[in-house]
Amino acid sequence: MFLKKKEHLVGLDIGSKTIKAGEIIETKNGLQLKRFGTIDIPPGIIEDGTVQNSAELSNYLKELFNLFNISQSNIALSIGGNAGIVKKISLKTMTESELQKVINIEAEHYIPYDISEVNLDFQILGPVENNPNNMNVILAAAKKDVIQGYLDALDDADLDPRIVDIDAFAIQNVFEANYGNQDEYVALIDLGSTKLSLNIIKDGVSVFMRDVSMGGFQINHEIMNAANCSESDAEDIKTGQKTSDKIDAEYVDQIIYNTVSDWCAEIGRALDFFYASYSGDKIKKIYVCGGGANISSFRKLLSEQTSTEVNVLNPFGHLIINEDVFDSDYLRKMAPQAVICMGLAMRRINDK
Repeated sequence: MFLKKKEHLVGLDIGSKTIKAGEIIETKNGLQLKRFGTIDIPPGIIEDGTVQNSAELSNYLKELFNLFNISQSNIALSIGGNAGIVKKISLKTMTESELQKVINIEAEHYIPYDISEVNLDFQILGPVENNPNNMNVILAAAKKDVIQGYLDALDDADLDPRIVDIDAFAIQNVFEANYGNQDEYVALIDLGSTKLSLNIIKDGVSVFMRDVSMGGFQINHEIMNAANCSESDAEDIKTGQKTSDKIDAEYVDQIIYNTVSDWCAEIGRALDFFYASYSGDKIKKIYVCGGGANISSFRKLLSEQTSTEVNVLNPFGHLIINEDVFDSDYLRKMAPQAVICMGLAMRRINDK
């Protein structure tokens, strides 16, 4: 992948708690990290992946770009959860231009919304194994009203959205940049504040996806109730940066373990469903990202329950890092949360 100077983009991951921005440039020695920064936003601006206050979001975007001296205005952003739907479907073999004419009709069988309410895109993957008369197609759909909320905020911040992607594909970009296309099944798990996403890939193609409304907010919510504290204090208690006279460290550990167990159980159910459809195939490795990836007990329990090696996905691993500009310890800490924005930053204008 070569990023022409005038074609590179700022990857923008707008979460419910934090906005992450990343910029990658091409040098003669390879891809280099140019910018990376985050800013926290208060609750209520983004809820369930939908913008509730575009004016406030715009203000935080302006502040983020000013804080980290980001001058590039061309943006790649993504959506996830219920707002973005990805399906692998099989259709009669046809050309891309032929499919373009009938995609809306075909999509009606797979999209749980009125087709007039969504933006559609697709990519032909190739012939179905053992059936050359049919082809596999990745179908992606996003609700127009959800996208418009982000576009309004970007427009108010004088930013130009050039690509709207899906979270899972941005994560897949990072994995492939570090490890290439694997000829075995690999599970990519994104565990954010309010969403757990599973994407199983093989040979650079997504074969199974699932999104569940679970995430780090569950731990914070339990701590908030037990300690009668704010969400920011609950986050500090969870990470050990602050203590409370109402709950001790052992109780916090129990809250974390109980929640992590629920996550692993949900992932296990999704994997069981996958194995029922792909009998005989084994997932060789699991890579995790998002804030939940920093919880060591989650990685340990997931590995034990799935009998699979679990690794943290590092979006900076394949990049040239100027250590005079970036603190390596900070990047190591932020790596799991930075995956989506860096995967988007790898996109370029007019690519597919």
